[in-house]
Amino acid sequence: MDASRTPALGKAVSAAALVCCALLAVGCSPAADQAAQDTDRAPTGRAAVPMAANDLQDQYQKVIKEVLPSVVQIQARHDLGSGVVYDDKGHIVTNAHVVRAEKTFKVTAANNEEPLTARLVFSYPEQDLAVIKLDKVPAGLKAATFGDSEKVDVGQIVLAMGSPLGLSSSVTQGIVSATGRTVSETAGGGTGATIANMVQTSAAINPGNSGGALVNLDGQVIGIPTLAAADPALGGSAAPGIGFAIPASMVKTIAGQIVREGKVVDSGRAALGITARTVVDDRYQPAGAAVVSVKSGGAADQAGLAPGDVITRLGNEPITTVTSLSEALAADKPGQRTTVTYQRSGAEKSAKVTLGEQ
Repeated sequence: MDASRTPALGKAVSAAALVCCALLAVGCSPAADQAAQDTDRAPTGRAAVPMAANDLQDQYQKVIKEVLPSVVQIQARHDLGSGVVYDDKGHIVTNAHVVRAEKTFKVTAANNEEPLTARLVFSYPEQDLAVIKLDKVPAGLKAATFGDSEKVDVGQIVLAMGSPLGLSSSVTQGIVSATGRTVSETAGGGTGATIANMVQTSAAINPGNSGGALVNLDGQVIGIPTLAAADPALGGSAAPGIGFAIPASMVKTIAGQIVREGKVVDSGRAALGITARTVVDDRYQPAGAAVVSVKSGGAADQAGLAPGDVITRLGNEPITTVTSLSEALAADKPGQRTTVTYQRSGAEKSAKVTLGEQ
């Protein structure tokens, strides 16, 4: 799945627009009849609210009160985004496309009107994640709690928190629409990363939400909002109700390494050890990923691939573009053994390959 950037957000997925509509239905039951009678007896202009709705509203407000202080606004020189406080030492995790190549930032916390200064610790564009650190940790800075990505289910109610369009401490509501999505960004608007296992949500993800928090009703951050979908049929404008968040497990893995090591030392991302470009057939249709260069001693080199070979399949996945090759690799793990099928001088060949690490 390809993605192109929405203004100041970072990217968007090339997908048809899907509009998710929630319909609240009331069944016929004695309880419903009693609720209707209670409504009739309510003072004019004040309808009685079912207890369940009150409970849900109370839960929303409880989660917002708990988590919003851990969500900050990040102002770079040319971009605006959001971040999540990772620990009480002032480390903040955000998107790599928010920080880009800059080293210093202004950070505004929910409980502090004066901007704070922060510096880049490390940016990892391959997963579109970065960590910055406050120069001075203010009193009361609260780290967020990150949840377990394995426990994220379709249909869960979630809240997206961040600074859309510069409106700091904003909250939108939706559900988890899907899990396990693999999304590829465009290099022009984002980092060009292919990110696996993303959480799809109907909560509004607008420009400036990038790097913020996608939160469940237990007050746990389950993802970092990163992508908003765009509909090519609408000229690339935003498609309502389709956003994507990097799962909390990957955030903890990458951010944890950056905090401990100052860089990413174990990406967990499979690689062939090549550079490649998309080639087309005689009908100008994408036909494979042509090997441009091979890393000495890398997975492809050990499997016997050479510049000029055109990869057409990895395992059971057909490869027509560099993006589809990246997506196939994103689903695999370093050390995994698979088969690469390729064209060399017009003949189809295949080779066993042990995938390396990106």
